[in-house]
Amino acid sequence: MTENIDLSQYDIAEDQVGLLEGLCSTRAIRRYRDEPIPERVLRDILFAATRGPSGSNRQPFRFVVLTDSDKARKAKELIAGSAQALWGAKRKNDQYDERSGADPNSPKARMAATMQSYVDNFASVPALVLPCLVRYREPSPMEGASIYPSVQNILLAARALGYGGVITGFHGGVEGELKDLLGIPEDVFIACTLTLGKPQGGHGPVRRRPMAELVYGDTWEESPEWAIDPPGTRHTKAGPPTKKVVNFP
Repeated sequence: MTENIDLSQYDIAEDQVGLLEGLCSTRAIRRYRDEPIPERVLRDILFAATRGPSGSNRQPFRFVVLTDSDKARKAKELIAGSAQALWGAKRKNDQYDERSGADPNSPKARMAATMQSYVDNFASVPALVLPCLVRYREPSPMEGASIYPSVQNILLAARALGYGGVITGFHGGVEGELKDLLGIPEDVFIACTLTLGKPQGGHGPVRRRPMAELVYGDTWEESPEWAIDPPGTRHTKAGPPTKKVVNFP
């Protein structure tokens, strides 16, 4: 019976950005304001996640959402310890503090500072989502196609509602303990971790390699004439070097 329920409160929130704008401006957000995400917002973000496509529409995805309960705090602390250890090793192995990293104003040094702040504050993120895949057959290289589109939906929905997040694999070092704590069956695949919150900074155009380096036509490394970025697109030098150099207007 729904006669006495105000169904309008269950309407999905109005999008703050257009779809294409959101696709081109959803940045990885690692710094969050110290404020909780309202349950209504979490509902809309996770509703978008449940709309994700999956093989044969079997919908094997499940989402464990952790906010501020005792168990959620323990899970965050577990993953925080793993995050700090993994990032510490990567920072040393990838020499983030050497060469250009010694300049505090360099992109490398700024990334190192951002990541250090992120892992140091991981235990206090407003919301942590564990996207899980309930396996119904032997693991295969294609099974991610039934979970990762939903993960991207979470990031896009968060962007649309004025929030942000980032995908990590920091749960990997404590997966067994995490499953025991949260009652996740052993055969369930935890695809990643997602932290969410209100950004301290903001979203904006993402930087990627030029289209012509990434989009090919009939022949490998031969891009079609139409593979041209819109005017004003800003690029990154990150990623592997390419054989082809393209100049854009």
